[in-house]
Amino acid sequence: MYEVDWLQEALDELTALWLDADSALRDALTDASHRVDQLLSQDPHGAGEARSGNQRIIFIDPLAVFYRIELDGQTVTVLHVCIYPERRA
Repeated sequence: MYEVDWLQEALDELTALWLDADSALRDALTDASHRVDQLLSQDPHGAGEARSGNQRIIFIDPLAVFYRIELDGQTVTVLHVCIYPERRA
């Protein structure tokens, strides 16, 4: 099991998305963020895709979440969160 730690910047981004959303999107954002926590705490290597450096990304509709697996082998840090570009249309 990994500990999932959200940077304050990522939490602020998620909060801003939630505040700007209608009720259906708010529900989807809440569900997606909980699912991200579950997946990253269980298998962060298998849950997402590799990106540059040690960053990874996971897509859980409607979110794209950037994260890194820390060198301690026990912690995952959520770095950035955004809505898929196609959901904004």
